Amino acid sequence: MFVELISPDKVYFSGECIMVRLPGEKGSFSVLDNHAPIISSLEGGVVKITLKDEFLIFDVDSGYVEVKDNRVTICGDKVVKI
Repeated sequence: MFVELISPDKVYFSGECIMVRLPGEKGSFSVLDNHAPIISSLEGGVVKITLKDEFLIFDVDSGYVEVKDNRVTICGDKVVKI
């Protein structure tokens, strides 16, 4: 699936991945291929993007995520790569 992690001033990641772990307001959750469409707000926490041979970790202050048609768009207010 295609994932894009952005903030108001920068694109932090844009590309294909296997899984994304997100800090939802009611607990963390994962998104895999063919996930049902959702829009969810995010609380501060860790976003983990799993690639084929590695993973990327980012700290997100708050924001939201949209999942639709194997495309995940994560918009964070403040994003820091860990």
